[in-house]
Amino acid sequence: MNTDEITRLSGTRLVPYIQLATVLIGKSREAGGNMFRHQLDTMSILIDYNHIEPVLLKAAIVHDVLEDIPDFNHNIMMTIDHEGHVVYELVREVTRISGETKAEFLTRIRETGSYNAKLLKVADRISNMISLGFVNNPEFVGRYTDETERFIFPMAEEVNCHMLTELSDLVASRRKFLSDIRNIKTEMHKTDSTDFI
Repeated sequence: MNTDEITRLSGTRLVPYIQLATVLIGKSREAGGNMFRHQLDTMSILIDYNHIEPVLLKAAIVHDVLEDIPDFNHNIMMTIDHEGHVVYELVREVTRISGETKAEFLTRIRETGSYNAKLLKVADRISNMISLGFVNNPEFVGRYTDETERFIFPMAEEVNCHMLTELSDLVASRRKFLSDIRNIKTEMHKTDSTDFI
């Protein structure tokens, strides 16, 4: 990070958004941890790829609040600071609408989402794919990996080719996990079969 970037971020007040995101502490994740930590992880991925626009970072910190806290008072986010209303609109873009299937949701972002919405969704998925390494349910891993290739790869290709590379590597590692599981099951089946000979 150069001095211009430090100057650019020096006036960015992230703490109120971090405090707001603590409403997600009780929301557990399939891979362990909680949704609060995931928000901060998503923000750190954006910073890692040098996406440091204040509205984007603020939205990353609270990107799951509207979806995961149904009775959340939207006015709190809109009025948290002078950029609150813009942060809120970005969070709404990456929030699944009631009745929207996952495929419809991701297609909407891919086809009509803003650049920042796509960027945020890609960072969110990188965080999720890393966490997927701690999930032992092959069916879930397979479905989520397929979804990443189908919907998230095109977004990543559009917004940041380096993020696409990381996602591709993560997908490859999950595919290897699934292949290893299949091989283990095949070997176990062969062993079980020979027991009857």
